[in-house]
Amino acid sequence: MRDPFKKSGKIGGWNKLLDLDSWIDSSLYGIFSKAGERWESITIFFRRFRVKGIKKFLVEIIDESFTIGLLASVVLLALALPAFEETQKDWRSQDNYSVLFLDRNGKQIGRRGIRQNAAEELDALPDHFIKAVLSTEDRRFFEHIGIDFLGLARAMVENVRANSVVQGGSTITQQLAKNLFLTNERTLDRKIKEAFLSLWLETNLSKKEILKLYIDRAYMGGGNFGIAAAAQYYFDKNIKDVTLAEAAMLAGLYKAPGKYAPHINLPAARARANEVLTNMVQAGFMTEGQVIRARREPASVVDREDLQGPNYFLDWAYEEVRKTARKFKTRNLVVKTTVDLDLQKAAEDSVESHLRQFGTQYGVRDAAMVVIDDGGAVRAMVGGRDYGQSQFNRATLSKRQPGSSFKPFVYASAIENFGYDEKTRVVDGKVCVRSTKWCPKNYTPRFRGRTNLTTALVKSINTVPVKMYLGRDNLKQLGGKRLVETVRSMGIESDMVVNPPMVLGSNGMTVLEMAAGYGPFMTGGQSFNRHAFTQILDTSDNVLYDIRVDGKASKRILKETTVAAMNKMMVQIPEWGTAKRAALNGIRAAGKTGTTQAYRDAWYIGYTGNYVSAVWFGNDNYQPTRRLTGGRLPAMTWQKFMTYAHQNIELRPIPYIDNPLPGKTEEPKVDTVETEDVATTPPVRPKLLSKESEDTLRALERTLQNAKPLKLNGELASKQERNIATQ
Repeated sequence: MRDPFKKSGKIGGWNKLLDLDSWIDSSLYGIFSKAGERWESITIFFRRFRVKGIKKFLVEIIDESFTIGLLASVVLLALALPAFEETQKDWRSQDNYSVLFLDRNGKQIGRRGIRQNAAEELDALPDHFIKAVLSTEDRRFFEHIGIDFLGLARAMVENVRANSVVQGGSTITQQLAKNLFLTNERTLDRKIKEAFLSLWLETNLSKKEILKLYIDRAYMGGGNFGIAAAAQYYFDKNIKDVTLAEAAMLAGLYKAPGKYAPHINLPAARARANEVLTNMVQAGFMTEGQVIRARREPASVVDREDLQGPNYFLDWAYEEVRKTARKFKTRNLVVKTTVDLDLQKAAEDSVESHLRQFGTQYGVRDAAMVVIDDGGAVRAMVGGRDYGQSQFNRATLSKRQPGSSFKPFVYASAIENFGYDEKTRVVDGKVCVRSTKWCPKNYTPRFRGRTNLTTALVKSINTVPVKMYLGRDNLKQLGGKRLVETVRSMGIESDMVVNPPMVLGSNGMTVLEMAAGYGPFMTGGQSFNRHAFTQILDTSDNVLYDIRVDGKASKRILKETTVAAMNKMMVQIPEWGTAKRAALNGIRAAGKTGTTQAYRDAWYIGYTGNYVSAVWFGNDNYQPTRRLTGGRLPAMTWQKFMTYAHQNIELRPIPYIDNPLPGKTEEPKVDTVETEDVATTPPVRPKLLSKESEDTLRALERTLQNAKPLKLNGELASKQERNIATQ
């Protein structure tokens, strides 16, 4: 038969393609065949590990535990990553500034920098001091990996047995991580970061380096940081020369330096030192015979006549000095601050007395307060109840939601941009953000209908500022850009999320910022440059900085008409609004309350012609209080302090307020139209009574309606005083 491809010459090409196809088929078959045989052999190998019954159940539990544990580790690591950014900084270096602080009258009130000296090398320190620290703070320090799981379990057992916290589970490494990179906030997030940073420290440092950093950086009371500074301050000795009794007293300070500081409470310090000696015996570091002399002859301290300084203020002032002193060649400085020790003590007493008296009742443990005069000088600062227990400054570092105390910024921005005044008509009614379906409500369930800006601010109506932001009900749209510009110009520096809830105080801000932010209302619209010091000098009394020469010049940031309208509205808040407890006897004052959702934060920021002060009450762990509002403890604390602060001074009027004395204390009557707008439909009463009885009943109802609210424990029970910014 004739080959059809012979003439074309294509037969050779087709054979090659057929050969290639055959080779591919055979190769793939061989690969899959061998793979199948290999998989079968692997399967046969693992079949021997198959379990059934209860064993399979246990294996499944272990498998799921590993999976969940891995996922949890990833989540925890993601939460801890922000803290690791701090490790990229030069965290080993210590400031070499030596700063002596004076109060506004030239009296020495404390030092910073000079008492943060590094101790001798670890091997040069007394052996009994190292043993005292380890036996009390972390007995298994040289055995664990930064987190002592055995010690943590033991502490939990002891705490459960005692039904209270008697032992802590934190290691020295964890405490160092907190001192170097974190704050004292009692939150789960902080504990997670602390754990990961502890592992990081153990990986990057030796045990001796960790212990050395710990004893050099820990707060030891009396404004001292580091064991070398503490030994010099309390005993006037080098740390190498301290006795066993003195070493035990120093080691006892780590738990609570404010409580056991010997220059404040020597008996408590000696009792704590005795516990440290017992710990040394129990840990096997010393025998009872070796410590008996230290028990019989406890340590004595150098008599320090200087009073305990305003430490929260000094910490903040030191940071402010560092910013300015970078351009100076000398590092030994004398700084004249703005603090007034009399006002400082009055602020501390007012905060502490109200926490002690009402803290348990309202479920609140923490507070902060800042006082600034009309020139921007910070006169007092309370960063917490006890500096020894916690050096975390809640006045300058903690950013909390201000709630309704943010509303004056919204009203000021709207008045500044659109020419409104205190009589501008607005409507209190339902409003919703369409994109998020957020519909803010007032604290009281009803709406007032047609009203004016004064009533809206004095009664802390939530719907009106939201309508300003959105531009509803004939109000021009304020928007976030204009609002942020106004807030920034008034001294608020914190980052803000721009959205409608911001008008109700949803962004976190510090107490210092809020006090300074209200300052332009007190100065008539001029910029308010808060400051901690007026002069910086060297040790030869040469002036390196003087605020009168080097300070920022004041400038107008709000129109006079804006400030006039705001002050006319805000002076009425303590008179018939939400801050009646802040009213001063014979002195015209203005201010605004603030309470956040779930009662987590309660604020009052108020001012006279002389001072502006911000007060915050809450809990560090953000735990809700027991219905604490800004019109209660914050307003009461403010009122007590301001009453003292205005004694025997020249009273300055609030700008653009004609009447210098407090006005009426009751809410003005609304007109008939407003009454109809806000009133609900009265229920229909069945005709079961005679006309005479009906008239008598109506007269009784009118009498009850005009009656004053009942008083419970000295506090008005009316819900109208409460101000909750629902977001």
